[in-house]
Amino acid sequence: MIGAAIAAKVAQESRQVYVIEKNESFGMETSSRNSQVIHAGLYYPENSLKAKTCVEGNKLLYDLCRRFAIGHRNTGKIIVAVDSFECDALEDLLNKGRKNGVEDLRLLSRRELQSLEPNIAGVAALLSPSTGILNVHELIKMFLNQAKELGAQVVYKSEVTGVEKDNALYQIEVDSSGEKFLFETRVVINSAGLHADEVARMAGIDIAGAGYTLYYCKGEYYSVSWGKSRLIDRLVYPVPPAKLTGVGVHVTLDLDGRIRLGPSAQYIDEIDYHIDDSNKRQFYAEAKKLLPFLDYDDIEPEMVGIRPKLQKPGEGQKDFIIRHETDRGLPGLINLIGIESPGITASPAIADIVSDMVKQIL
Repeated sequence: MIGAAIAAKVAQESRQVYVIEKNESFGMETSSRNSQVIHAGLYYPENSLKAKTCVEGNKLLYDLCRRFAIGHRNTGKIIVAVDSFECDALEDLLNKGRKNGVEDLRLLSRRELQSLEPNIAGVAALLSPSTGILNVHELIKMFLNQAKELGAQVVYKSEVTGVEKDNALYQIEVDSSGEKFLFETRVVINSAGLHADEVARMAGIDIAGAGYTLYYCKGEYYSVSWGKSRLIDRLVYPVPPAKLTGVGVHVTLDLDGRIRLGPSAQYIDEIDYHIDDSNKRQFYAEAKKLLPFLDYDDIEPEMVGIRPKLQKPGEGQKDFIIRHETDRGLPGLINLIGIESPGITASPAIADIVSDMVKQIL
């Protein structure tokens, strides 16, 4: 997603752009295995890159979806307090969101909540009208088509295996279906998602010392039976946990109206997309707090996504890293590390930032 958005933006400046993708098609990892939500920007620290790019990206993304007929829906979202102890957290989120420039947030009483979503359990809620959902596959495809129309080349089944600085250029080693080749470039944009820290290491950066080490956080999703899918109209989120490893097991909708639960948050050592029903009871218990109409047999395991996090287990959230590495003796190398949620929403704003960096280099 991020690489596609950047390619489309940079190609507008008549640059010769190459997109190197290790998988057989686009968006097969973090970009497609997520909630596909257009976020508003209320969870992130004031003045952080996450906050700035999310709030700006929200507006840009809705505009792109309208202009290019990308499937989307401005559903809105409610964050629900299930007891009086969580009401203060709603106030905190309201204030944080307003500081970030999210101007349409509104607190709801129990009566107002029941009026909007009569099938949701809660004592109060925070309404985020500008939250929505979209078809991420269509968005990535649009970005790549834009880039290719402007002359960019997209190469699949090709994995970067080496990055070496050679005077004013970089030598990039690529393994393409078992065949090795080299090419030279003045600018390297490392937007490798789960593997971005490894690409930075190839370029000679001490990733531990730089704070670039990524930690894999596995999130499972469960789908809800079609018979219960018309009982809510908006996305429904719990009050987030203090450490914000994720925003808690939440309730989203796809564009067909089906309800999805998730993701969970479990740190893992290796990439693993396996899912079974071993966590079904936990998912059901969490979701039942918000959706009292849910029965145990209504939910089934659906998919797994893995988030590239910069924070270790137990640490508070860390910001995106978007950095031109000139002070490390690597002018022309732009690293994007830890681009997790709200990366999809932020993608057009991130592309603008990186495009400006490229203009300064070239």
